[in-house]
Amino acid sequence: MAYYIHAAKFFLPSNTEIGGYLEVTDDGKFGRYLPESQKPTGQIVEKKGQWIAPGLVDTHIHGLLDHDVMDNDWSGMQAMSEGLLTAGVTSWLPTTLTGSFDQLNDVCKTIGTHAGEETGAKIQGIHFEGPFFTTKHKGAQNPKYFTDPSYEKFEKWQDSANGLLKKIAIAPERDGAVEFTRKVTQEGTVVALGHSDATFEQAEACVEAGATVFTHTFNGMSGLNHRQPGMVGAAMYLQRVDDELICDGHHIRPEVVSILIREKGPEHIALITDCMRAGMMPDGDYILGEFPVYVRDGMARLKDGDSLAGSILKLNQAIKNVVDWNAATPQDAVLMGSYVPAKSSGVADTCGQILPGRDADYIVLNQDMSLAETYLDGKERYNANK
Repeated sequence: MAYYIHAAKFFLPSNTEIGGYLEVTDDGKFGRYLPESQKPTGQIVEKKGQWIAPGLVDTHIHGLLDHDVMDNDWSGMQAMSEGLLTAGVTSWLPTTLTGSFDQLNDVCKTIGTHAGEETGAKIQGIHFEGPFFTTKHKGAQNPKYFTDPSYEKFEKWQDSANGLLKKIAIAPERDGAVEFTRKVTQEGTVVALGHSDATFEQAEACVEAGATVFTHTFNGMSGLNHRQPGMVGAAMYLQRVDDELICDGHHIRPEVVSILIREKGPEHIALITDCMRAGMMPDGDYILGEFPVYVRDGMARLKDGDSLAGSILKLNQAIKNVVDWNAATPQDAVLMGSYVPAKSSGVADTCGQILPGRDADYIVLNQDMSLAETYLDGKERYNANK
């Protein structure tokens, strides 16, 4: 049944509107927006004092609810898709870890076969984090699988994924990285740069070849030095590239988050979770890929070496955090949690914005940026008060 949402604020693509009415059509699509002075006829759903934003888009997430994309279990991914609705996420990219060719190929086959059957947050593609990385900034990735970029392998993975391999992260200093980037991006797949000790010049060469994203900026990459700008310097300096950012308060200090947002502008910051299987689970022992991990005090850490191993962050908490830290305004936080991740992963044509004719996937926020409700195709799927 069609209805109009009446709310205090609407985060629309080009402007944040105060008050008004947003149409949701019979077939679960967004319709027109009307200002406060043009009250429509028909059913009106009141969201007094609340804000309407596009559903969040998590483009870098490995696991949730004790499931992991690398388990290659469709029922687990379906459970993740349902769980993501409670974090305000309506679209996502299941994200792999570094693994063997066959492991990754099997994940591609499973998602390529079943994508579209999920009943929760919609799978918009696959994100490969690796395996074309280098060892120094390996993080929780297994270096035994690291290799130089191979276009032939990529083609096979993409074929198995039925074209759903939307984004792949590589280290710019690997042999053949520039040529791989050129070929892959010409076919429409996004190349991100991460888990790398590359020089500024090596990173720049990949960007000039078509790379457009830096993977979880600051984490897993060569740092900024006044004589050696490194990967961080490239992420901060180069134009028309987007920077992923994990805003859980553990991976990056709030002051550094503010610096990057101020330098790049919110239109180039993609908030991500990098969440692993312990997301929405109690503290304790878990596995990330092939490595034992413990979760305590809001952090996931490798048992061997104690380095951070992904996060347990929810994306709705990330958009609230950047506002609470005075790093961003509410409208910029919403932009960084919806449109920018979608744009930076090549899926902005289907999600991340409130536009007429798009699926009515949206969230209701309270004025403190806490999540009140999540809607998919115009239907309520999560309510924090129920």
